[in-house]
Amino acid sequence: MDDIVELERRITAALMRIDRGLEARAAAPVAKPADLGGPVATLADGVAEAEIARLNEALDEERMVTAQLHERLRKLRDQGGAQTAPLEAEIARLTRQLDVQGLEMQRLKQTVVSLREQLRALTEAQAEGRVEPHLINKAMLTELEALRSLRAAEAAELDEIIAALDPLAAQPAGGAETKEGADA
Repeated sequence: MDDIVELERRITAALMRIDRGLEARAAAPVAKPADLGGPVATLADGVAEAEIARLNEALDEERMVTAQLHERLRKLRDQGGAQTAPLEAEIARLTRQLDVQGLEMQRLKQTVVSLREQLRALTEAQAEGRVEPHLINKAMLTELEALRSLRAAEAAELDEIIAALDPLAAQPAGGAETKEGADA
């Protein structure tokens, strides 16, 4: 980055020199060839042409440097984009996992609420001395649903753990092969 700043400073300085040279040339009175002697006019024209050629050369160099800087900057931006793509993919994957876990937790909470209601109804029926088989069936179905929800939440959590361990499992396998090759 320091190179870029330095090159920008050089470009700005060269452009300022060119601007001052053009202003000085515009401010200088134009001498007619008749007023000046032949050798003086030719000498001034030669100096001016040499200065213009030198300034054009400096301008060309600065344009080349600017083009190189733009190319470097484009490459840096491209590299930055290439580095952020895997991170964005990982963020998207983790977001999906979090969504799945959130849905499973929500389902589990609803099932627990339903189970509590069924147990309350069973308790009330028992307190009154009634035995109602349909309440027992509902309670059993609700408890089964609670177990299924709990299993789905655990499965989502295990999927997350497996996804986190997959990259780590790949690394030690390469290291173990290297160690085995050294032992042989």
